[in-house]
Amino acid sequence: MLGLVFGFNARIGRLQYFLGSVALAIFITMVIFAIAFSAVHGSPGLHASAREILLSQLKWPLIAVGAIFVLMSFMLQSMRFRDIGWDPVCVIPGWIALVVIDKVIATKFPALSIGHEHHGTIVGAVVNFGLVMALVFWPSGSGADAPLAYRPPEIPAAPLRRQDGASARLARISEGRFGRRTF
Repeated sequence: MLGLVFGFNARIGRLQYFLGSVALAIFITMVIFAIAFSAVHGSPGLHASAREILLSQLKWPLIAVGAIFVLMSFMLQSMRFRDIGWDPVCVIPGWIALVVIDKVIATKFPALSIGHEHHGTIVGAVVNFGLVMALVFWPSGSGADAPLAYRPPEIPAAPLRRQDGASARLARISEGRFGRRTF
């Protein structure tokens, strides 16, 4: 069930992934601006303390929109990984683990981080860049459910003559059709 909900069993091509990602980013941006505009437009002439109260009220709707964006991004990525031929159940948690480990290493050893205020290493940046480029540019894999370009013609089996009793069973076994019924 989770495979169908999160798109682990679905496939999406390169162009559909790219356009879906762009459309998702535009849609989420419009939703965030609508939430912020409705909150600010509903209360004109805010003082500094009222503005802080308004921002604290907007925190949970914006967190919910961010969580929806993350889930939909994971869905798109898992569909694209499935189309490439990789298993998204293994790749996406591995990618998340890499990001977490990279941040921990950059935080514990600041000399390894990319910059003074950046919490990541060059290895993590290269791996992230490589995975994003694979999602966008890697060609589709040939899955088991993909249609075949060429199907060889089926050769019909020769009709069997009807036999009775033990000779029929012996004939089936000797022809390699053990266990199949023939009439």
